[in-house]
Amino acid sequence: MMHEDSNGESTFEFVEKKMDEMSVSNEALPKAESRSSSSSSLLPVSGAASGGNLLSTVAPPSALPSFVSPSTNIVTPVTPITTSSVAPQPVTVTQPALTASHAFHPTTFSPVIPPSKGGDVPVVPPLEIASTTESGVAGGGLLGWVKGAVGSGGILSKVAERAKNSVDSMITTLDPQMREFLHSGGDVDIVVASDKEVKLSPVREAFQSVFGKATVSGMAAQASKIAAQPVGFASAIKAAEERILALQATGKLHPKQPIVAVENFLLEVGENKWYDLGLLMLKDPGREINLETYTQLTPVPALVVALAQEDTPSDYPLRWSGLSVTIGSLMASNLQVHHSEWHQALTGVSRREMLLMAAKVLAGLYKNSISGSII
Repeated sequence: MMHEDSNGESTFEFVEKKMDEMSVSNEALPKAESRSSSSSSLLPVSGAASGGNLLSTVAPPSALPSFVSPSTNIVTPVTPITTSSVAPQPVTVTQPALTASHAFHPTTFSPVIPPSKGGDVPVVPPLEIASTTESGVAGGGLLGWVKGAVGSGGILSKVAERAKNSVDSMITTLDPQMREFLHSGGDVDIVVASDKEVKLSPVREAFQSVFGKATVSGMAAQASKIAAQPVGFASAIKAAEERILALQATGKLHPKQPIVAVENFLLEVGENKWYDLGLLMLKDPGREINLETYTQLTPVPALVVALAQEDTPSDYPLRWSGLSVTIGSLMASNLQVHHSEWHQALTGVSRREMLLMAAKVLAGLYKNSISGSII
């Protein structure tokens, strides 16, 4: 069969065989529809291979989906799959043109979110650990954080201090005598006017707990111009001062050496109402500091005081300041304990505990006096 194109040229095509094949396929379709649903879905392999008309029913491929904004159209010829002799038609495929905003950059590229959906991905700066300097301004990054943590008051400094305190507590629990070695030193040097442990140890513990480090030692001293058992505040103060003067007179101490004296005395607060209490006196000649504190009052039976008065001779030269027999010796004989333990046996609170509390008050006052907090 001859066709004449629009450009005036003539072409020949044999269509007789093709028309026969189309008629055969049209006759086969009604017969295939009358079959069951199970056999109608299958076509003879020989017919599909010989006919070659099944692919002609497949639509040409559509354009691929695009996830970027279109900018320019680029015409790309695509040949459709067909067995007919119809000339292929060009298919237009839209492709975006790369611009400066879509240019690939290693810090802004995101394989998950396309630029058309979320725009350019913001650049996240590297993580910096802020630290607080002494002036309160954050900065310095990781090095600043390490400096602040290790420095004074930092978290690592506090952890190290707690670990040190735990180790010190364990050592002093196993060996109490190690406490003096661990906490000795510093700028505080105190001498106690007594070599008795019941007076020396509470003063040492109090000053070391308040100052952190303190050197506290003891030397024997006795008041010779006051009765063995002072009675009243005036006698107690006079006895403590005499102990301090006795140490200074030895010449073994520096003239400006701080000294603490401990003196227990009797006090009558009412008719036949007697109490025992302790005086702690501190004198620092170098700083001109004089401090006094007192322990709690411990009741003493009036019969014990009457017995001490009877045992004191009438011609006792120091009777004006007190008694010649100490209350501690009489109470210890009555309670069948050592003379330094009668407070514990009578009240359940030891003399050392009473002196420790008063010594902590004295150490706190002394620390504030040195710093100028109090006048």
